[in-house]
Amino acid sequence: MPGTRKLGKTSDQRRAMLRQQVTDFLDKGRMETTYTRAKEVSALAEKMITLGKKSGLANYRQALSFITREDVAKKIFDDVAKKYADREGGYTRVTRIGPRRGDAAEMAVIELV
Repeated sequence: MPGTRKLGKTSDQRRAMLRQQVTDFLDKGRMETTYTRAKEVSALAEKMITLGKKSGLANYRQALSFITREDVAKKIFDDVAKKYADREGGYTRVTRIGPRRGDAAEMAVIELV
């Protein structure tokens, strides 16, 4: 996993949460979450898009081992990879939107560029 952020969870809980958030983000293309989670999701989503650009069965299976839904993996390899074929990275953008009302956590919007 990228970085050393523990996000207040054990390693298996953190891995499961990030897998689900990356899957939802790649499905919808935009997500609102805390800033630290957005930074982690951004790095993992970029790795999945890079796998999609490389194509091939081994890369597809590797993406499926992380992404929780097969239709999202297919979308990455068919649509998203073609969209970013000429781009060398930087597929996501994280924008801070201010503190959350309940606990003042720094919120951010992560979106595909």
